[in-house]
Amino acid sequence: MARTTAMRLIELMIFRQDIRKVLKYLGEMGDFQFQQDFDASSDTKAANPAQDVFDSLQQARTNLGIEDLTSFKGALCLPADDDGEKADKIVTTVAKIHQDELDAAEEEKRASAEYKEALAFSNLQVSYSDLESLSFLTLRIGKIEPEKFDELKKKAGFASTIVALGDDKSRVLAATSKKGRFALDGVLKECGFVEIEIPKDFKGIPENVLETLKLNSAKAQKALEEIQEERKNYAETHKDELYRLLQCYSVAKQISEVENNLESTEYIYRITGWIPAYEAKEVSKKIDELTDKRSAVREYMPSEVPSVLSGEEKVPVQVKHGPVIKNFERMIFSYGSPLYGTIDPTPFVAVFFTVLFGIMFGDAGQGLCFLIIGILSCLKKIKFSGWEKFGPVLCCIGVSSTIMGILTGEFFANETILEPFSLWVTGLFGTPHAPILHMMPSSDPSSITRMFAFFGFTIGVGFLINTCGLIINISNQMSLKRWGKAFFGKTGISGAVFFWYVVAFALRVAFFKHVPQAYDYVIIIGTLLISAFGEPLERLVEKESPVLENGLLSAIIGAVVEIIEIVSSYLSNTVSFVRVGAFALAHAVLGYIINSLVEITPGAGGIAVSIVGNAIVVVLEGMIVAIQVVRLQYYEFFSKFFSETGREFKPFRFEYK
Repeated sequence: MARTTAMRLIELMIFRQDIRKVLKYLGEMGDFQFQQDFDASSDTKAANPAQDVFDSLQQARTNLGIEDLTSFKGALCLPADDDGEKADKIVTTVAKIHQDELDAAEEEKRASAEYKEALAFSNLQVSYSDLESLSFLTLRIGKIEPEKFDELKKKAGFASTIVALGDDKSRVLAATSKKGRFALDGVLKECGFVEIEIPKDFKGIPENVLETLKLNSAKAQKALEEIQEERKNYAETHKDELYRLLQCYSVAKQISEVENNLESTEYIYRITGWIPAYEAKEVSKKIDELTDKRSAVREYMPSEVPSVLSGEEKVPVQVKHGPVIKNFERMIFSYGSPLYGTIDPTPFVAVFFTVLFGIMFGDAGQGLCFLIIGILSCLKKIKFSGWEKFGPVLCCIGVSSTIMGILTGEFFANETILEPFSLWVTGLFGTPHAPILHMMPSSDPSSITRMFAFFGFTIGVGFLINTCGLIINISNQMSLKRWGKAFFGKTGISGAVFFWYVVAFALRVAFFKHVPQAYDYVIIIGTLLISAFGEPLERLVEKESPVLENGLLSAIIGAVVEIIEIVSSYLSNTVSFVRVGAFALAHAVLGYIINSLVEITPGAGGIAVSIVGNAIVVVLEGMIVAIQVVRLQYYEFFSKFFSETGREFKPFRFEYK
């Protein structure tokens, strides 16, 4: 069985003049994890000039309206000697263009507002001072939101007169009696009225003034459009160069962050970190080439690292897989990392997840939907906000669901489309019948027998998964030389033998009319007691003293509790897989309901019911089934061997950020 990748600790002594080249190589390689964890403090950020240049370039990119990169494009590089001047020139030019655009926009806004203001009062030809001097009249002239005009007229009522000044109703004249001025002011305030100061001799706006203001507004608009066009042209001609500089300084700032945290003297840097064993020779050779053999490289086995031997540090765990199995890795590491040197459970998870999902979600048409979406995701034709990376997983569950659907005869909940194929296949082995595997209960008495047989099959699948978990744990404990844990305890050899023998005993009694013998009870009770007293037996094997840490009575009480735990957990771990059959049956029932609704709905309505019903099943039941499969993996499979988690391998890699 495949185990986690063998790792090596390497120690590098690098001259200051070579440090950036070496760090660039390690970041590009993406398979080197620093032994120490770096804490980026505010002082470190302040001492990173590349960060300041990168931030300035990002501001320039934003001002130019250029879309940001999501990842590095092309080969990585460090800034050249003259890139600082190029970056400064772009930043300065863009800053000027941006400021010019802001000024032009402000000028255009002001000129446009002046013209609209004058235009609004162009039809007011009576002297305002004459109107205001009337002893019985109160006048108010000001601004209001156009949509508030009708509301203002309604609230003012017959006691006041509201006149729109201009076509857009944004400027108004309100008139009322001196007695009603307070009521009018209240209504105006409610409607957001803003009073405008009007010269006493104002009679209106002369035509030549209006024409001048209109011309000024047009000029301001044209100036704004010109500077916007200049910005677009500059962005187009300098886009590639800006992207190149952003990438260079992104790399440079990440190198500086690491460099500022390394152990160093005036001339030498010390780097220690973990790499996969298969990379060790190539890394040493490449660093020698980069530094013209000015560096010193030392390689250590994990068993030679004091911090590992003392338990202060865990060796990082890397797992290597092909493109399909690799997509199931996150399911492992989201639960916890395996211990270094133990069995890699990812291939088991990939197989079990695919098989369990297919059993619970058996429909050839709906399975093909998952398969097509998975293929399109792998080809990057469709995206799901990052979920497209799970395209291979969708392909796997699509294939398994399609196969199960062919067996159950379901194609988008229809049970007749696949009948000819089912009859042909079953005819090769005897009497033709459809579907190949009956899932739906019926009036036929044998259907109940078939249903329970299917539940028995799913329990058998659970037995196989639990067995794999036990074997992985026993193998892991032996490889770690933890002999006590390997032989004793619930998930050790004693617990496994108890579990396997009880299952074999139950099958013999149920199907072969086996009469229980004395040796059956001896083996069952003996293995159960050995598992129950697993902790003191482990201490005895490991030569730890005292064997009974808290006395004999405490050990007996603990053993009784452990017996209850062993029996109940193995029973629940096995029976829990009945839910696989239950979900498969529920899926068949949902398909039957959809098909029945389609049959009683005429014409296009039936097609709509079929499309909507299948879409709901694919989305909602697909999510529910996926959650159930993950739950079975976590609680029934992982619980057998994930008693202690390791440290995930997280290498230093450049990321555009």
